[in-house]
Amino acid sequence: MKRNVLTLCTVCVLLIGCQSPRTPEIDGDRIREYAGDLINRSLYSQAIEQYRLYLDQYPVEPRERANVNYIIADTYFERLRDYQNALAYYLKIKHLYPESSLMEEVNKKIIACLERLERSEDAQQVLDETVRLDPSQVKKKRPGAVIARIGKREITQGDLDFELEQLPPSVRKQFRSREKKLEFLREYVATELLYDSAVRAGLDKDAEVIEAAFQAKRVIMVRKLLQEQVGGKVELEEEDVELYYQAHKEDYVEKNEKGEVVREKALAEVREQVMSDLYQQKYQNTYEKLLERMILAEDVQFFAGEVQ
Repeated sequence: MKRNVLTLCTVCVLLIGCQSPRTPEIDGDRIREYAGDLINRSLYSQAIEQYRLYLDQYPVEPRERANVNYIIADTYFERLRDYQNALAYYLKIKHLYPESSLMEEVNKKIIACLERLERSEDAQQVLDETVRLDPSQVKKKRPGAVIARIGKREITQGDLDFELEQLPPSVRKQFRSREKKLEFLREYVATELLYDSAVRAGLDKDAEVIEAAFQAKRVIMVRKLLQEQVGGKVELEEEDVELYYQAHKEDYVEKNEKGEVVREKALAEVREQVMSDLYQQKYQNTYEKLLERMILAEDVQFFAGEVQ
């Protein structure tokens, strides 16, 4: 009986071992093209997913693997601004594909990630360890045609589109024409040149710059916290809008030149303004409650008599 079981197991192993590896149904080049199209359409997380699929399921030679990992890292860095994941992929290239012609750019991006993560000592160490390569060997993998160059660095249509997307909608619509986009591109290049010059001058280590950056970061952090803890919790119900309007009708009347009330405006006429006013009121109430809880939790004391 044992012999039969062993024989059966041996046959199973042989059968499994003889099976050919499963061939992907879709050509790998199509997966890469699809991922590139996702990036062009600002679907960055979905693009990364497809690039990972390409690396996991297709036979890709080392040079190409380094390039694809660089695209993923750059997408995290420049598009999603997820510096932790970007750093992980840049480090992957550095350790697994050290012969890649991308190494100079990879080292620069590792330093940039560490600086953004406020690990300046680590960034300095990497800078000290970096072996400089020929910049002409660096291969860029950004979407779109090259529309400008700063030395060896390429700026593509994808870069321009991404920067425009970061503008508020009201500002963005001013740059729809080709002439306005060229104007924005010149300003973008000018900013990059001035920034590079400032870094070379050591202004990134200037005390005033460091303090201003800290203050700006603090403001951004507070604003984001308020968005989550206050703005995100304000809800406007239709019943609330109606009640607010009824309680503040005098604020929504039409007056003549003498300031006399001519007529009351219907809610349908002033709905947007009523909703905006109600939102502000609810926002302020939610903010004050949050602040009150924080003051109690932190045992804050005010000494008004000492204020001169």
